[in-house]
Amino acid sequence: MTYCLRIADIPTNERPRERLLTYGPKSLATAELIAILLGTGQGSGKLSAVGLGQYILQKLSEHQRDPLEVLRDINPQELMQIHGVGPAKATSILAAIELGKRTFYSRPPERQEIDSPDAAAAALSHELMWQTQERFAVLLLDVKNRLIGTKVITIGTATETLAHPREIFREVLRQGATRAIISHNHPSGSLEPSSEDIQLTRQLLQAAQLLQTPLLDHLILGNGDYQSLRQITSLWDEYPQGD
Repeated sequence: MTYCLRIADIPTNERPRERLLTYGPKSLATAELIAILLGTGQGSGKLSAVGLGQYILQKLSEHQRDPLEVLRDINPQELMQIHGVGPAKATSILAAIELGKRTFYSRPPERQEIDSPDAAAAALSHELMWQTQERFAVLLLDVKNRLIGTKVITIGTATETLAHPREIFREVLRQGATRAIISHNHPSGSLEPSSEDIQLTRQLLQAAQLLQTPLLDHLILGNGDYQSLRQITSLWDEYPQGD
């Protein structure tokens, strides 16, 4: 069987790599996915990467076998018996297969549940507690208050920082979080909220209501301790979060 088509002959927007970037990997045929692993064509008169991918699948499907099932358990020597597959191409294919197996069979780590201000402060301590500059961070949580991640939004001077609600909730939504806890540190060690802290918290609670993404607390960290604004203010009574 002869494959005359080269990658260079395919319109740019129809090439496997470009189509994957535009439409995602699910839009590609198996031979095209293999072609991306193999790279560009081998030159005039030889198989293109897509053609070689088709040829590999054809050889693996001999004797009425499922080519993907064969590919899952094939060893390098068997793969290199296929014409056009040398050590470099074989290792690329097998590495991708092994990575897919590890991704499929790995279990995600158990997410830590943030069920109290103590737990939230502990999760934020490394990023905020002993910093000499004021930092503003957000704890990203799922619907069961389990920790998705921690993100420092801004870093200020030794005495102040600025954080805009737009920046905070952009990160919350981008990470797929359904609720959040915000926090910043006071390098001075004082845990008393400033008027700016109260005003920002009020704005964030209003935004959280509109976005239906509950803001669970605002913590101030410093000098080895913390303060929960939810516990010492009435802001959460004024702007209920439905949590």
